[in-house]
Amino acid sequence: MANTNPKQRIFIGAFILIIGLLALIDKLNIFESVHFFQFWPTVFIAVGVLKIMHSKSRSSIFIGGGLIVFGLVMSLKHLGIIDISLRDWWPVILIAVGGYIIFKDRGIDSASSTFLSDELVSDDNSTLDISVVMGGNKTVSNSQNFKGGDITAIMGGVELDLRGASIQSDAVLNLWATWGGIVIKIPADWSVVNRGAAIMGGIEDKSFSAATANKRLIITGTAIMGGVEIKN
Repeated sequence: MANTNPKQRIFIGAFILIIGLLALIDKLNIFESVHFFQFWPTVFIAVGVLKIMHSKSRSSIFIGGGLIVFGLVMSLKHLGIIDISLRDWWPVILIAVGGYIIFKDRGIDSASSTFLSDELVSDDNSTLDISVVMGGNKTVSNSQNFKGGDITAIMGGVELDLRGASIQSDAVLNLWATWGGIVIKIPADWSVVNRGAAIMGGIEDKSFSAATANKRLIITGTAIMGGVEIKN
């Protein structure tokens, strides 16, 4: 995690540190920290905040906001402030998903954008915005001026083929994988700079670079109980 964004590293480290301290206090019988773990939905709030912190598109903010709202609602339910059942809210979830599909980044030129889908997209756009929830996405980009973008995979998978693309300067891909996976295929004349962070997951660079490689693909973002693989 040496190359990770400092703010991201501090946030992740502080969250893990707090969980560890609560577990230690419970083991030492100072007081029963088990009561704190009733607030497990705050994990969704933390993940949502982390997602928004590194968002570069409205779709990422939408997903992060959804995680925060879910965590808040579940926390209020556990506190007894509100009494709801998720079974009663499934129409609202469907409305939110439908609205997301219709209005997601309208008017913004994005190479690929799917939700609950499994499709192959190929075009020459330079900036990607891919979001997958409980689905799959296969995208091929042949942009000769690839600049990067955002990729989100939650309980789903994304396969991005960039072997026909080229970089004029540095390109930055901001990745987010939670209970899902992202596979990126790159040309041999690209080098990879990994600045991502992994929590109970992994970001693995299996690519090889030619001796004359002078094009950099910078990887940022987070893999939480998910995986990212970069290869040729």
